[in-house]
Amino acid sequence: MYLPKLFAEARPEVLQGILRRHPLGMLVTHTTTGLDANHLPFLLDAEHGPHGRLIAHVARANPLWTELGSGDPVLVVFRGAAGYISPNWYPSKHETHRHVPTWNYEVVHAHGVVTVRDDVQFVRGVVARLTREHEASEPCPWKMSDAPADYLEAELAQIVGIEVAITRLEGKCKLSQNRDERDFDSTVAALEVRGCTELAASMRRSRFDAAETP
Repeated sequence: MYLPKLFAEARPEVLQGILRRHPLGMLVTHTTTGLDANHLPFLLDAEHGPHGRLIAHVARANPLWTELGSGDPVLVVFRGAAGYISPNWYPSKHETHRHVPTWNYEVVHAHGVVTVRDDVQFVRGVVARLTREHEASEPCPWKMSDAPADYLEAELAQIVGIEVAITRLEGKCKLSQNRDERDFDSTVAALEVRGCTELAASMRRSRFDAAETP
């Protein structure tokens, strides 16, 4: 990943926060059939191992799990807040006209090694954790016990677990850090008016963090 120093993000708590807010990761693999990418909701175990681990599951019908070998290197890409930035939002553009459109975004690359877990107990645990996490905000959360036991067992038999031991996290937060204060503030305001509140909030955090850094 092209990583200018101004946009580089290495703090684990920031990168892990992006992963948790945007858990749908793109698992990039290289097998005998070539490059492949699968989009999976991941869970982060930050305390598991020196850099944490990611867990997920795939359909048994997906050839990915048979093409992967345990210990193979993989890359999981997580995209955070993102959005188009118009030069018309910069007050300085109307004075100099020396600006062009761009795109602001957050992205995390999780490098690691994969283990295939064709283990019903592991798979059950992954599904239970995914359910608890994503049903938590529902007024009446769905639970695995809501489903008939025989149906649930049949469904679990159709998926296979994936575990990625993270060896390195690499982050990039391109959030208008290269703009002066008035252009920055105007961009945040324009995003908020257009409903892009998450990206606007990420930009505000980036400026606060920069101000707090000694």
